[in-house]
Amino acid sequence: MVIAAPASGAGKTTVATGLMAALARRGHAVSPHKVGPDYIDPGYHALATGRPGRNLDPWLVGEELVAPLFLHGAAGADVAVVEGVMGLYDGAGSGEFSSTAHVARLLDAPVVLVVDAARQSRSVAALVHGFASYDTRLRFGGVILNRVGSERHEELLREALAESGVPVLGALRRSDAVATPSRHLGLVPAAERRARADEAMDAAEALVAASCDLEELMRLARTAPPLAARPWSPEPREPVTGSGGVRIAVAAGPAFTFGYTEQAELLTAAGAEIAAFDPLTDETLPEGAQALVIGGGFPEVYAAELSANEPLRAQVAAFGGPISAECAGLLYLARSLDGKPMCGILETEAAMTGTLTLGYRDAVAVRDSVLTREGERYRGHEFHRTAVAPAPDRPLFRWRGGAEGFAAGRVTASYLHLHWAGSPHLATRFTRACRSPVPGP
Repeated sequence: MVIAAPASGAGKTTVATGLMAALARRGHAVSPHKVGPDYIDPGYHALATGRPGRNLDPWLVGEELVAPLFLHGAAGADVAVVEGVMGLYDGAGSGEFSSTAHVARLLDAPVVLVVDAARQSRSVAALVHGFASYDTRLRFGGVILNRVGSERHEELLREALAESGVPVLGALRRSDAVATPSRHLGLVPAAERRARADEAMDAAEALVAASCDLEELMRLARTAPPLAARPWSPEPREPVTGSGGVRIAVAAGPAFTFGYTEQAELLTAAGAEIAAFDPLTDETLPEGAQALVIGGGFPEVYAAELSANEPLRAQVAAFGGPISAECAGLLYLARSLDGKPMCGILETEAAMTGTLTLGYRDAVAVRDSVLTREGERYRGHEFHRTAVAPAPDRPLFRWRGGAEGFAAGRVTASYLHLHWAGSPHLATRFTRACRSPVPGP
């Protein structure tokens, strides 16, 4: 089932994660999914279910891969819960592409609308009627009311919705215990606040279990028909030679929490062994590492601690193997971040700004790198409040209205987040680079 809302801030994450936890704690194997490129919500989903949180984004991987990726992630599960993004019909740009509704149609899954009922009563029926009737192709399954003020308030809401014929599947009272703190890029990741995240998860589970009809929600999920697609597989389409025995070190820990599960699966299928390391606390890279993957996260929050780990910074600076860095990884490879020394591989300085850079990018690689070849097209997204200066003399990517990215020898670093399932050749190309000569400048 898909958990949607009329707009951001209605309580989708609270309801979705609470529902995942409630079902999981009652013996169900729950597969968690998130519409869009968001990295933070899947961390809470994984905490709720014990399974990797996975993203479903038609923009990043193409419509044709949404159902296969869903089936891959949901293998062996009893029920799958998909948390939507923004409002139900809000997509990329001015259209509906990559919206929650778009993904729900691709999965032919029933939709549950989470409505913030604060400061309204009878009007809720008009709101829900509009969302339920706007696109008749959707399987509109019912409503969960959030932030209900009192028993009388709930009675008024239920009476209004009874006249509309839309089932009410739950009514959650206002609760501060389920709140998750936010900062400049949204919610604070679960990995940064594990103890408190566990407490909030317990509170969300208890609230949803006490306030929602779990049996009816399971019955609704069972109405989703079988999908005709075949599950996605990370296995290369062609045999990969020259990549066996490769050990790739992947940055992890509180400062580097952004990454898609399928990236590691693709690298493993291409013959690599994955070894995690924490740049905050580990003073050495994993033994035998032949390549580095440094993904996204919040290095700006931990700049002092990252800088203080001089032994690891020196090892990264002297590392001779391929390096793939995205966003936070780019900042870590710069000379400095907010005045704190970093690894110094890239001839640029990074700093926080007051501007949020956010959006999908239809990018073209304009030069070769350890990952890309000139002329290849990549769909990605940016999500940061930092900037680097000076900009690269020869950027790696260009798109309408923008250009960025560094490529020098074996190092590729960019603000662009890529979902490697949409470009699976990246994994085979990266593992092969561990045994190939250093590419030209």
